[in-house]
Amino acid sequence: MILSFRYLGWQNMWSRIILLKDSTGGFVGLVLFCSQYIVVCKGPVRLLPFGTLISSLLGKIMKLPCFSLSLFLCLLQSSFAESKLNVTYAKYGNRTLEMDMYRPDGKCEALPAIVCIHGGGWAKGNRTSHANIAKALAERGYVAATISYRLSGEAPFPAQIHDCKAAVRFLRANAEEYGIDSDKIGAIGLSAGGHLTALLATSGNVKELEGEGGNARFSSVIQAAVPMGAQSDLESERTRNISKAEDRGKIWRQFLGGVQEDRLKTYQLASPLYHLDPKDPPCWFITGEKDDTSTHADKFRQHCQKHGIQTGLTVIKDAPHAFIRKQIWFDEMLNAADKFFQKTLK
Repeated sequence: MILSFRYLGWQNMWSRIILLKDSTGGFVGLVLFCSQYIVVCKGPVRLLPFGTLISSLLGKIMKLPCFSLSLFLCLLQSSFAESKLNVTYAKYGNRTLEMDMYRPDGKCEALPAIVCIHGGGWAKGNRTSHANIAKALAERGYVAATISYRLSGEAPFPAQIHDCKAAVRFLRANAEEYGIDSDKIGAIGLSAGGHLTALLATSGNVKELEGEGGNARFSSVIQAAVPMGAQSDLESERTRNISKAEDRGKIWRQFLGGVQEDRLKTYQLASPLYHLDPKDPPCWFITGEKDDTSTHADKFRQHCQKHGIQTGLTVIKDAPHAFIRKQIWFDEMLNAADKFFQKTLK
């Protein structure tokens, strides 16, 4: 049988071939993972040298009613992502922050880079939640790095954007080592990560938001941004009301040190719209149809148009706020983001 099941991030040929065992440990079948399908083959399998194994597998697969040579060739020809995990990109005393990096296997030239910023209300989550996005972008020709950042329980704003900017500076400072085109760095993130992506885009050269995460000689300015499910106007009435709400407002008060009315300057400093000017890079927003309409960033996009900044919106049909959990929505997001990055970074 063939099942559609994409972008789970298998990093090499061997991890895409899983031998199935019965209760006694005997081999009873195998699963082949390619970039677009899972092919499940039943029957005994012996461990063989790689070339002999492929020949043997092809013979077995060709006997299946569902056999497709193109699918088998897809397994052999698909571009796998090389990974470099737990790379330290910033230090604050004894505190270090890491990123996981992915790039297309076999690509030697300098490539555009994309920073992937996870969500979680600025208070929880970790970089692994955006690993599939990073791996999928790597398969499409980018160096993608999913980053950890200090959560609001450890350090309130602006620590989070300090860390995002430190990640950009690190990639730029180490562009030669990691095969990155330092003039073409973008960012993508969902929810709180979407907000930080938008803020990263509009706060280039805002000194209060640079931080001391290292590589100060290098710029933290990015060339393209894809905020997803993002709040872009922190001075809005909606944000003011939510910041005062007993339950929903907790993450906002922890992140920004209080309610909007009492911390207006902090909310302004954290607001992507507040910093928007004609020098800012293109921003493409992606959101779920069932998410709050504030994530459409209407006011932000109107100001972009006035400034001549390329912008747009993709609304994923029937999708909720956390739309990357379902494959069909993930694919639509990836296609929209890739199309935008192809225009702005390549």
